[in-house]
Order: sequence, then C-alpha cells, then structure tokens
Amino acid sequence: MKKNRKFSEGLLNDDLILRCLNIKSGQTVLDAGCGNGYMTKKISKLLGDKGKVYALDSEEESIRILNEQVKESNIEPIVDDITNVTRLKNNSIDLVYLALVFHIFSNHQINGFEKEVKRILKPDGQLAIVNINKSDTPFGPPLEKRFSPEELVKKLSLFPKNLIKIGDHFYMQLLAKQ
Repeated sequence: MKKNRKFSEGLLNDDLILRCLNIKSGQTVLDAGCGNGYMTKKISKLLGDKGKVYALDSEEESIRILNEQVKESNIEPIVDDITNVTRLKNNSIDLVYLALVFHIFSNHQINGFEKEVKRILKPDGQLAIVNINKSDTPFGPPLEKRFSPEELVKKLSLFPKNLIKIGDHFYMQLLAKQ
C-alpha cells in the first residue's frame, strides 16, 4: 500500500511558493496531481470562503482519503487526469499548480496537459510548475526524465513569467496564457 504522503512535503519552501503564487481570496485554483493534498489545504486557507480549490489526482485512494478530510470546505477533490479533458469548465481557473508531476508525462501527455490547461485557465490565469533540478541530486527521477527551466519553457507554448528557486533541488516556473 502506498503511503498517503507527498514526496515533496518538507523539501520545498512552501511559504515562498505560496507568496510567489500571489493567491487572493475568491480565486479558483486547481492543484493538479495533488497527492495527499498537503498543498491543497494550504492554498485553501489563502482562498477564504469565497474561493475554491479543486484537488485533482488520478489515484482514487488519495482522493477518497482527502475527500473524507475536507468535507464542508472550499476544497473539491476530483479523480481525473489533467492530461485529458476534465470536467472543469472553460476559462474557470485562475491558477493551475502542478508539483513534481511533469517529468512523468509522455510527449503525448504533455500535449494533452497543455491543451487542457489552456482550456480551463482564465485569460489572465497562470500555470505554476514545480520541478526538480536537472542535476545530480540525492533523490528523484533519472536525469533524462527531468526538465531544466529552459527545456520546460521550450516544451510548452505558454508565456514564461517568472522562475523561482524554491528549495535546494527545486524550481518553480510561472507561465501565463498567451
């Protein structure tokens, strides 16, 4: 049985991430690949009663457990795959947050992910991708699976806004719809 814990928990500078995401009360956020929802819960607090966060993951067990933990909150857990069309409405999301998932996508999945993100993001919305550096680290996927910030920006046709170091071995790339 998998532990219901996010690998990055404790390794990333969550406060810096949240500050750089500039989340405001009343926004709608998607935590794609949310795992156990530890960042979903932090985002939820920043959104307030008028905001909403969708916690999306393809692993049914993670979503089932999260659903039990967040009843009567502004969090809506969803079992789905962000590389395909989801049930989220067009132009409905202010921020899509994807942490330590991008490296597992195939080229086909990357294309599907980009198409879905462009569909669901509001015109002024942004995408935040957290990745592990493409360098020797004591953990993480093989180097050939990782993306440098430059490779990530070339792979997606979204406008790169900001690149932030968010831990010893991690970065976050902020992108916007063009």
